[in-house]
Amino acid sequence: MGVIAELQLPAAEFALSETVEAFETLQFEIERIVAHDRSHVMPFVWISGPAFDGLEGALSADDTVEDVRLVSNLEDERLYEMSWVGHVEALIRILVEEEGTVLAAEGNSEGWMLRTLFPEREALSRTYDYCGEHGLSIDIQSIYQLDDGRKGRFGLTDSQQTTLEAAFERGYYEVPRGLTRDELAAELGISGQALSERLRRAHRNLVENTVIIGADDHDGT
Repeated sequence: MGVIAELQLPAAEFALSETVEAFETLQFEIERIVAHDRSHVMPFVWISGPAFDGLEGALSADDTVEDVRLVSNLEDERLYEMSWVGHVEALIRILVEEEGTVLAAEGNSEGWMLRTLFPEREALSRTYDYCGEHGLSIDIQSIYQLDDGRKGRFGLTDSQQTTLEAAFERGYYEVPRGLTRDELAAELGISGQALSERLRRAHRNLVENTVIIGADDHDGT
């Protein structure tokens, strides 16, 4: 059975190590990543922060990076397409050797947090052992078994997932709303107060597990 794991890696042992060290105020987030071969990975990376002076020069000089291309230049964030050629051993292990997927990743000068999907728990164990044998520091922050229900996907309980789906399908999030809180609660067979609390917990879990990864896990019903 597949597992989702949050992995923490030191910035010095990951791609962009030179750049993140030089720009401590910038935040890096992977939009999409694929393995080009057994020595290269090709991500799209959002870089955000208060100032970008000297960034492109640093990227060009970074030994872990090749073929940097600016895709989008916004006021406080930029999107780059690039090739990572150094410090990618852990990624190659996840993406190629174990046929895993990086669902989300973000980092800064303090380190990287990766949310990963492995086809089986043994693949995660092999990745952890491989990193240890090759001097790579990898810290498993949390593990979700996919047979625990849908919670592992976005931190949602089954009841939260069902409630969000019903709210979306019935137009609760439309402007104007397709039905009131009490009407939706009646359809679900719960009180309006219980619905509000369930939605609040569900929204919190979604933010923690999509917008912000690596946050503490919170259970709720």
